[in-house]
Amino acid sequence: MPKLNAARRLLPVGALIAAIGILISGCTLSSRLPDEKVVLTTFTVLADIASNVAGDRLRVESITKPGAEIHGYEPTPGDIRRASTASLVVDNGLNLEAWFGQFVDGLDVEHVVASEGINPIDIASDAYAGKPNPHAWMSPVNVGIYVDNLVDAFSDLDPEGAGVFAANGASYKKQLLQVQTELVSALDHLPPNERALVTCEGAFSYLARDAGLTERYIWPVNAEQQATPQQVAAAIDFVRKNRVPAVFCESTVSDAAMQQVVGATDARFGGTLYVDSLSEADGPVPTYLDLIRHDARTIVSGLTGDNR
Repeated sequence: MPKLNAARRLLPVGALIAAIGILISGCTLSSRLPDEKVVLTTFTVLADIASNVAGDRLRVESITKPGAEIHGYEPTPGDIRRASTASLVVDNGLNLEAWFGQFVDGLDVEHVVASEGINPIDIASDAYAGKPNPHAWMSPVNVGIYVDNLVDAFSDLDPEGAGVFAANGASYKKQLLQVQTELVSALDHLPPNERALVTCEGAFSYLARDAGLTERYIWPVNAEQQATPQQVAAAIDFVRKNRVPAVFCESTVSDAAMQQVVGATDARFGGTLYVDSLSEADGPVPTYLDLIRHDARTIVSGLTGDNR
């Protein structure tokens, strides 16, 4: 996969950051060493991917905590303080972090868009139709592009570590390829009517594309507080017409709407999928690779009824 140049921008210092710095300058928010370079990412999945590239040469942190919902997150003054002292801020892009533009406005810190260079899939319906689906990391193939962007950005930040970053990136991309192969193989034997992935949020377009699944969802992006009756009815109609055996929901949202679909059809609830956040270290998906493997196993066992 060719190396891509990461997108960057430098932003001027604003009065808001100065005021916040004065208010909380006495607070210690990190145990970082004076010369330690800190990479601040917007969410835990991105932090794990970045950590695999950075190794022990950079300190990688996430603004949001495990289990947090990323779309409508509201940054705190402490988050802004952390960003203002970071060496590099990394976001996903593709309109995932609706709050990010205002968050970095006025920060004198380098900024990299991890998804730069991927081929986006547009959202197909509702108010977001035509906009790129932001969940590009749900494809291990796409994450290989994330890795290339991070290798470039980290090498600019720490030129002496360029060789380490390149080697780490190459090793991690081999693991991504293995996970991609496992994903396709695990789902390949499903019959046509079971090759449908029905979820609460439309977060699986890239995974569905990679695995040859038909994607349906209740809402396209988790920006609304609840599903509309029309959205639930459309999901029920699809499940009934296609005799879909199981439906799913994501860990960061309520499954109440999907349980309505289950109650109105013959489909069973297939399980909880992870997308926007990793779990704690002792949870089911402490890393990105664990997340993809967990979701593949959950989808296969849910659709086939094999819970072994």
